[in-house]
Amino acid sequence: MTDSGGGTRENEPVVTVPAGRLRGTTDGTVAAFRGIPYAASPVGALRFAAPRPHPGWDGERDAAVAGPSAPQGPSRLAPLMGARVPDWDEDGCLNLNVWTPAAALEDGAGPRPVLLWFHGGSFTSGSGGWDWYDGARLAALGDMVVVTANYRLGALGWLYLPEHGVGNLGSRDQAAALRWVHATIGAFGGDPSRVTVGGQSAGAHSALALAVDPATAGLVHRVLAQSGPFGLPPQDPDRAAGTARGLLGALDSPAGLEGLRALPAATLLDASARAAARAARPGEVAPAFMPVLGAAGCPRSPLDAVREGALDGRPLLIGTTTDEMTAFGPLEADGPEVFHAAGDEIALRSAAQGGDTFVYRFGRRPEPDPMGLGATHCADLPFLFGTFDAFPDAPILGPVTDADRALSGSFAGAVAAFVNGGAPWPAFDGDRRQVRDFGRAGVNQAV
Repeated sequence: MTDSGGGTRENEPVVTVPAGRLRGTTDGTVAAFRGIPYAASPVGALRFAAPRPHPGWDGERDAAVAGPSAPQGPSRLAPLMGARVPDWDEDGCLNLNVWTPAAALEDGAGPRPVLLWFHGGSFTSGSGGWDWYDGARLAALGDMVVVTANYRLGALGWLYLPEHGVGNLGSRDQAAALRWVHATIGAFGGDPSRVTVGGQSAGAHSALALAVDPATAGLVHRVLAQSGPFGLPPQDPDRAAGTARGLLGALDSPAGLEGLRALPAATLLDASARAAARAARPGEVAPAFMPVLGAAGCPRSPLDAVREGALDGRPLLIGTTTDEMTAFGPLEADGPEVFHAAGDEIALRSAAQGGDTFVYRFGRRPEPDPMGLGATHCADLPFLFGTFDAFPDAPILGPVTDADRALSGSFAGAVAAFVNGGAPWPAFDGDRRQVRDFGRAGVNQAV
């Protein structure tokens, strides 16, 4: 058995956190601790409630495998990325995963920088525990600690019932995960004074929201934003309340908040899908359940907050794929504004406000590309995490070559350099020649 500084039992790493002892796994260079609860299960009276501290456990908790994902339906991008076998369970879904260099657990080891990364999925699907986002390679490459976290999704995360104090529970989960990292990551060899918060798509939107919310801004030292839909404003409260009424109307006997808490999660998923379909508007890409403006976790639009200087000079690494909207079917007129234009504005304002800002475009396209996707939304994910084998037959990826593996090293290496406090390339000051293109050749090039 080991002390709180880490160690091994039968060659397995063990750490002690405030909730109890955790036994992980190691491949010799990176130790992994998966399925760690950072908050109590949001079930029973805690469904539609703010996250509460986990009560802890007796003895030693096995942290060898990922915990369940949050309740969710199929992703609309499943045909492009690959379908997932449902692994959700509301009980235990507020969990996270930690990968840390094994050397960081040794006595006297210096603390490593930390990346807390949130998955995308339109605020309705995804899991930080999926093999798509295995952080072992990134942790080894950057000699850093990588954390991926779950949060409540769909109606369970974003239903808006202000009369009951219910709103933006997914955002509050993310804030709880961030606070857990600051309080606990030292046990894994991480440095709570060097925390980069990042994510992709909805996760990028969430990362920036945490960075500009006064309640959490002081805990975010750097920001990584991959393909953030920053052109989508948060939900209008009146419309969000109307969507909530639609959900209640889709249920046979909602019976108020207590009735909602008593229903099977699958019943809520089915009803929320029907409510979302009714609330959809032609040409709209925003999900029916997402952060609501003015509720906890979203006092301002992240884009507006950046315009008002809320990044406060903190370093930012931000970018998009070159063909984001092909993943969503016919290109909508406002599609480029959602990803490219809004992201570029955030980069310009960050640089103008004195923050070291680094901008990229990810342009690698699958070859062959029978669906004409190009470098579509999510195309960069296998390259960041080096998890090509987790995307078998995925149209966003296609056949993987040696050049692709070199590109992965280049892209992930740039992210690792940023998390470690460095400049992956000269900072952006508005000159387009300072935007880095991660393309087929696997070499950083200016565009």
